[in-house]
Amino acid sequence: MGTALDSRKAQARAVLDRLHETYPDATISLDFSTRLELLVAVVLSGQCTDERVNSVTPDLFARYETPEDYVAAGHEELAEDISSITYPNQKAGWLVDACERMIAEHDCTVPDTMSALTDLPGVGRKTANVVLQHGHDVVEGIVIDTHAQRLSRRLGLTERRDPEAIERDLVDVVPDSEWKAYTHLLIEHGRAACTARNPNCADCVLADVCPSERGDSEVDLATDEAWE
Repeated sequence: MGTALDSRKAQARAVLDRLHETYPDATISLDFSTRLELLVAVVLSGQCTDERVNSVTPDLFARYETPEDYVAAGHEELAEDISSITYPNQKAGWLVDACERMIAEHDCTVPDTMSALTDLPGVGRKTANVVLQHGHDVVEGIVIDTHAQRLSRRLGLTERRDPEAIERDLVDVVPDSEWKAYTHLLIEHGRAACTARNPNCADCVLADVCPSERGDSEVDLATDEAWE
């Protein structure tokens, strides 16, 4: 008889196979061309849509090319330049302070380790994982954003709510070769079908393998916390 872990591994494989077929081109949707741009874009994307971030960053990146540029501008000027982004004052403060740290401790470069990245102001494990995966081609975990939280619970791959606890559960059941792709596939599906408040279960490609749709999960689709 298989264990609960074996069951979740099989579930993860089924989910991945279906989503790869449905969203073959799933990848990061933030626009960037350098590691610094990636870090800035991910920080700006917190509680903000990627579409909004991508509408702001072309002008921003044309003006701010180095950590020194952000520091020279200062919190207030940067906040004005990102005023259409959610929480501009807080994010401007984080970015200027993070750039000061990169200048002082990392020779003006974006760090390439989890510990060094998460030491930067405003950079948590989610942001660090994105920067490592897409900036340094280092995959040591799974990015847990709002879609990954919501869908992983609904699909029966975890029952936890804390992002770091969810990540620990997922790295045990998702093949490490799929850690980078996993989040992008769930983001695509979360936007297209499994939305926070009104999931389209009737047309979902995962309906027959989704315990929430069948009513087998402890997660109630009607009351599941909408992180977005």
